[in-house]
Amino acid sequence: MASAIPILLMVRELGIGGSERQLATMARALNGEAFEVHVGCFIDEGVRRRELDEARVPILQLQVPNLKSPRVVPSAWRLVEYIRGHRIRLMHAFDYPTVLFATPAVRTASGCIALSSQRGHRDLMSARLRRAMRVTDRMAHGIVVNSEYLLRHMVEDERVPRSKIEVCPNGVDVNVFEGVRDLREMRAAECGDAGLVFGLVCALRPEKDVPTLLAAFARVNAGTRLVIVGDGPCGDEWIALADRLQLGERCRFVPATRDIGPWLRTMDVFVLPSTTEGLSNALMEAMASGCCVIASRAGGNPELVRDGENGFLFETGNVEGLAAQMRRAANDGALRQRLGARAKQMIAEQFSIAASASRMADIYARFLGEAASRRTA
Repeated sequence: MASAIPILLMVRELGIGGSERQLATMARALNGEAFEVHVGCFIDEGVRRRELDEARVPILQLQVPNLKSPRVVPSAWRLVEYIRGHRIRLMHAFDYPTVLFATPAVRTASGCIALSSQRGHRDLMSARLRRAMRVTDRMAHGIVVNSEYLLRHMVEDERVPRSKIEVCPNGVDVNVFEGVRDLREMRAAECGDAGLVFGLVCALRPEKDVPTLLAAFARVNAGTRLVIVGDGPCGDEWIALADRLQLGERCRFVPATRDIGPWLRTMDVFVLPSTTEGLSNALMEAMASGCCVIASRAGGNPELVRDGENGFLFETGNVEGLAAQMRRAANDGALRQRLGARAKQMIAEQFSIAASASRMADIYARFLGEAASRRTA
């Protein structure tokens, strides 16, 4: 029997972000007979560290406080030595700091395959960062994206050859979101006597467009509540906006938490108003929990939500359009339950961890196979 192939997955840190979550999920799912998974990072503390330790995944910490640090060169050499010492055959960087750091080192000083990732639209990057990423696009053997939307973006806007890009949608651990839809005690404690709870889980950053959600919610029946779970640079500004809109106790901001399952199960309707998305983990998790979902027509959202079939869509930034969909969801309980059930079924069938890991394994096998063919040619 062939031995497991050593591979290295890289991410800047092991915290609660989407890339970190997907890396940890993929590392645990792939580590086994086919692959011997290693993880590389700059910061080895965070909630994902424990998950990787429990799965007995080795972790390489590289002392890179930032990409301008004098530690970059010795850390890059340490990465190369690690790859050689453990006979790593494929390195996959999951976020832009590790793409920029690892791709040049791996391509110039090792015989290892170098894959990069693009998990969001590059309009969110500075012009300088975007130029640097374009250099790594040319250096990497391949680029993994998580949605057809980002595939089009990379081909049409970034001029990357289609043959160089692979699509692997995010995977969700659907078992985490199983359970009773309405956690009555928590709901009562956190949301009062609300007849209906709208909610959102996200990083509080400009592209999440929470102001559109707050303005739309202000036009919805006063008997409803809104819970926004997350932290970020826009938090204080948006809390002040909620006050100006006189939402009062109807709207609550809650700090980010690793365990979002209970929060999702207290929500009747999950609303994602983002102006840009790749393939939203939070939206997928809300669907896996059985929430009725409303999402903007941004990025990969329409790849998950089919308007009127398993959720609702609205035009990005359209306050009245969102308010209309929120009122529609609020006024028809049977429709909410039907759409939530369909959303949950679709995630279980098409976006499970097993499906995502199988797709990623196929991607790795393709590049490994092509490399083996080149060596024997």
